[in-house]
Amino acid sequence: MNKPVPSFPAFPRRGVAFAALLAALALAACSSGASAPEGAATTPHNVTLTQAQQQRIRLYTVEPSTYRTETDTTGVVDYDHDRSAAVLAPFSGPVLKVLVNLGDRVKQGQPLATVASPDFAAAVDGYRKALAAARAAAQLAATDKDLYAHDAISQRENAQAQSDAVGAESDSNAARLALVALQVDPQTIRAIEQGRPVANLQGVIRAPMAGTVVQRSITPGQLLQAGSTPCFAVADLSKMWVMAQLFGNDLAKVQVGDSAEVETGAGAKTLPGSVANVSPEVDPDTRSVAARVVVDNPGGLLKKQMYVRVRVRSARPERGLLVPVDAVLRDDENLPFVYVRESDGSYARRPVTLGARTGDRYLVTKGLAAGDKVVTEGGIFVRFIQTQ
Repeated sequence: MNKPVPSFPAFPRRGVAFAALLAALALAACSSGASAPEGAATTPHNVTLTQAQQQRIRLYTVEPSTYRTETDTTGVVDYDHDRSAAVLAPFSGPVLKVLVNLGDRVKQGQPLATVASPDFAAAVDGYRKALAAARAAAQLAATDKDLYAHDAISQRENAQAQSDAVGAESDSNAARLALVALQVDPQTIRAIEQGRPVANLQGVIRAPMAGTVVQRSITPGQLLQAGSTPCFAVADLSKMWVMAQLFGNDLAKVQVGDSAEVETGAGAKTLPGSVANVSPEVDPDTRSVAARVVVDNPGGLLKKQMYVRVRVRSARPERGLLVPVDAVLRDDENLPFVYVRESDGSYARRPVTLGARTGDRYLVTKGLAAGDKVVTEGGIFVRFIQTQ
């Protein structure tokens, strides 16, 4: 006789199903809890905008463009050394009077100071004597030449007289050049040559060029040493040098002939210039290389030792993909990204690698291709929609 097979109660089956349902709900709750934003942040979804929201953004089509690299740095203003001159004492003696002050504009040859100089007086007397000797020798040579023509003297005597005249003329010319080197004015030299007396024999230190007195190093009564005592410095301030500092990768971007802009401060005028020289040496203190920028200085705006900002623009054109600065956003790790419109009309967040900034655009070296449409105006709005 067969025994009946016991049947299990229905409740346990329902209990198993209910437990499975609770587990599924718990899993769903976990997936929608605190970890959801983190997952959304690490894997951003594309953003779809309504027709009204589309009106709040602007797109830019990425295309290869020609650009010139720009380098921003700082610099220090200096005088143009090709338009400035240091004035050393041309002769020894005590200073009688200083005739100019700092900041005075002077003409070439204008007196700067007077000196009671024995060197000056000796040079004047030396020229007077050499000139008299040259004239006497020339007269004797002319006489001997006539006598030799009439067989009154020998050829040797005539040749000696001609040689003496040439030597005396050379000595006279050397004495005159000595006066010129001592900055004796032409009127005094002509008076000596005409045999007129020269009164008030004082040494005069003169401006070697037209410009502005930017340094005065002497005072009345000071004893000067010829060729060694610094007296003045005169500079033409219509042009100045700006020594721009270059570091690291900027060295390869800047070359002679590049254009530059110099900014003196907030609200000040921007002055154009050009790179005239790049130093072959590294400054041991700053580890930088100096690029000399020549700048026009209207109104004397630039002053020596002034700190300025310098922007150098390369003269060599290059091509690449550029995007407006407004298109580039930064994530929580400060990494750059842009929003790109996809073929389905949505907007995808795409990381990019940036190169140099050129004006109001960035060079993009990785992450974009020609034809991509990136969000320029409204990128922050798209990011807000994405994070909701």
